[in-house]
Amino acid sequence: MSRILVLYDSQTGNVAQMAQLIAEGAASVSGTEIRILTVTDATAADVVWCDGLAVGSPTHMGLLSWKMKRFWDEAMGPHWMQVDGKIACAFSSAGGWGGGMELACQSLLTVLMNFGFLTFGVTDYAAKMSTPHYGAVVAKAPRNVVDQAVCRLLGRRLAEWTAVFAYGRKELHPILRVGERMHPE
Repeated sequence: MSRILVLYDSQTGNVAQMAQLIAEGAASVSGTEIRILTVTDATAADVVWCDGLAVGSPTHMGLLSWKMKRFWDEAMGPHWMQVDGKIACAFSSAGGWGGGMELACQSLLTVLMNFGFLTFGVTDYAAKMSTPHYGAVVAKAPRNVVDQAVCRLLGRRLAEWTAVFAYGRKELHPILRVGERMHPE
């Protein structure tokens, strides 16, 4: 069974809503166990436990939040070599479009890569003109169906990649499932 952790920091509740949707997407892949934890409730043991990790943060000047950075510096620092090769992705929310959300995702991905996580983006479309190339990004809360679909797509893809690479479930490889993928009009 694939073990997915959705780890997030949320100041206003927007990233928390995204985390729930990402978990829903991951749960759509059979044989997936999911934990959803805030960065203040999570421990290094939770990150070591998972096979796949989605990390979310509010956008702070185009970067991850200080709470998320502190978690990786302090809680995860001593566990540097224990998570190498796990699958991971990122998500973020900001006050509006153009607020630096993709930059925040890239800062999260940089932290993850430094710990040895295998990170990914999604080339598939959740809706016309909406794809999580660098991670799921939303202006404010994921209130509309497109924002919600982007979050679910990222979670589903995390669970698929984890199942493929950690457990050899080749039938879940996204390239083999082209007929199920959405394409822009």
